[in-house]
Amino acid sequence: MLSGTKGSVKLARKLRSEMTVPEVKLWQELRKRPDGLKFRRQHPAGPYIIDFYCAAARLAIEIDGAAHDNAARIQSDERRSVFLREQHIATMRVPAEAVMENFDGAVLRILSVCRERSDRIASEGRAPLHHPLDGPPPRSGEDQ
Repeated sequence: MLSGTKGSVKLARKLRSEMTVPEVKLWQELRKRPDGLKFRRQHPAGPYIIDFYCAAARLAIEIDGAAHDNAARIQSDERRSVFLREQHIATMRVPAEAVMENFDGAVLRILSVCRERSDRIASEGRAPLHHPLDGPPPRSGEDQ
């Protein structure tokens, strides 16, 4: 389960009320659960905050504006991507400009990547994020 620190949870709550125009525009569409996919906004992940997260696809979606162009921010973004990769979560970077200029195309691309990843995860038979209520497996030598 992907969760955040106490500080990142608090910051995520604050950032939900301070979303950028491209983030708000995208959230208005993603909150409708297109293709049956659930998205979370400003989701805490360890010490980081992810702009949007789709758990079914294990995909973090980052909306990158002009602030992401400086060297310090590029390094910070890379550290976040490495952390997420270690958690088996891919990062998709979407330029804010693409959201504003080609909104439908940006949404379709996000949904395409989410469908592809969630289908692959399902076909690989990875364990679900929850555990069944039937308890732990039997001990060695016990009947099943």
